[in-house]
Amino acid sequence: MGLFTPAEARRELERLRPVLDEIVALRADAAELSAALSTGEPTGLGGLAEFKAAQARLDELMSTVQATGAELKGFAPLLVDFPSDLDGVPVLLCWLEGDEGLDWYHRADLGFAGRRRLP
Repeated sequence: MGLFTPAEARRELERLRPVLDEIVALRADAAELSAALSTGEPTGLGGLAEFKAAQARLDELMSTVQATGAELKGFAPLLVDFPSDLDGVPVLLCWLEGDEGLDWYHRADLGFAGRRRLP
């Protein structure tokens, strides 16, 4: 996959928003189902079949994100990076669950700890 310009990454993020929102919702359901299955406590979400279905759907959704060329780096919280280049430096345009838009980046070699606001 190629590199994203900031404008391209922002458009792709907007297109992916429904997918990312579904990942967040299913992640919560899967956590609740897993806890219920391990403790035997009932949940209105169902049982083992629903847990397996949630896992399968999460796999599909994560594949959808990665097929765009974006990199899914974190699951809880959700973290999506878009490979890019700023002034000849390899960077990752970085969206973290809860961010309003795509406003951050970090050098590819520094990781999340080097996160800075996009110019």
